[in-house]
Amino acid sequence: MTYRRIFLIVLDSVGAGAMPDAGDYGDAGADTLGHISQAVEKLSLPHLQKLGLGNLHPMDKVPPIQRPLARYGKLRERSAGKDTMTGHWEMMGLLTTEPFQTFTDTGFPPELIRELERRTGREIIGNKAASGTEILEELGEEEVERGKLIVYTSADSVLQICGNEETMGLETLYRYCEQARQLTLRPQWRVGRVIARPYVGRKRGEFKRTSNRRDYALAPPAPTVLDALKQAGLEVTGVGKIGDIFSGQGLTRSLHSDSSVQGMEQTIALAGEGFTGLCFVNLVDFDALWGHRRNPVGYAKELEAFDGKLGLLMEKLGEGDLCFSPRTTATTPPTPAPTTPGRKSPCWPGPRAGTFPGPWKSRTPSPCWGPPSPKTSGWSCPRTASGTPFWRSSPNKNRGTSQNLESPGGCS
Repeated sequence: MTYRRIFLIVLDSVGAGAMPDAGDYGDAGADTLGHISQAVEKLSLPHLQKLGLGNLHPMDKVPPIQRPLARYGKLRERSAGKDTMTGHWEMMGLLTTEPFQTFTDTGFPPELIRELERRTGREIIGNKAASGTEILEELGEEEVERGKLIVYTSADSVLQICGNEETMGLETLYRYCEQARQLTLRPQWRVGRVIARPYVGRKRGEFKRTSNRRDYALAPPAPTVLDALKQAGLEVTGVGKIGDIFSGQGLTRSLHSDSSVQGMEQTIALAGEGFTGLCFVNLVDFDALWGHRRNPVGYAKELEAFDGKLGLLMEKLGEGDLCFSPRTTATTPPTPAPTTPGRKSPCWPGPRAGTFPGPWKSRTPSPCWGPPSPKTSGWSCPRTASGTPFWRSSPNKNRGTSQNLESPGGCS
């Protein structure tokens, strides 16, 4: 099977139940879709429902239908860990056998903090696992008024630095993050990402994070499918934080998104172009705005907004297009927690597309959607260095049927 264009759209943190090893990650019982549906009075997802979302996973507000348009299934991650990079890399053919270092329970070592203070010239405060919005309420005034520097982490392998755009400035914040990235390349302090967390406001109740976030990620340790596509002369466009996750490696174009809504608008615009290749999209607001804050109402509204944009995108898909949407996993509102649990993803392919196994980030299953595969000309699924196809579905080719999908990637 060959395709002219593939659209891979990641809904960051949307999961469908727990994987068998979820307990090993402290994520037993995680079920984002199920819990969101239970927590809100209304949830209207007509396009996802038509594709088979209610058939894939029990949801109070999204019942199953008799003839879903899509093929669908639940995906299992093979890599060790539940970090953003671990899952995205696995989707592109790289398995992570050793999880990245985390400092969730202890904070960062004193030696690292002292060296970062020396290089930045600022006293560091925080140094713990925390919600980004909550730590701003707790320490933002101290950073603004006394010139200190907020550093914190999460359940992921990340070192995050807050900076007020009005008093510190973006370029200064980015420079501090570059210094932190250099330090955390050392084996004993090695983290997957250093993240710049800019915000505005001068006092409690006014602080608000901005869209000028920047991720300083480790580069993939080996070539990925993105590299294979680029080397073959195909276009590879990253939308949202894809460019950061892969350190730009394998991309021919990278588009920054101020929000998940804008990310979908960019994707719809790209669908109107006549490119040949891959459009790889990450929609982070589900996790960043609602999941970490345990806000099921906001999360449900974000799902509804996505569903509306999805309908517009589906209108632009034609013969030779494959569109699927594995979801990273999985916050479980309204459970209180400062970080993202889970690790299993749902998967739907929609009208005129195929199915893709690619869960990541947390220990819950991820969904993916896309249409039944057309017989078209274009480009066929590349293989990774290990010989694994990029996309592979189960032998069952009938649309509207559940499929068990396991693999770092592949297609039939």
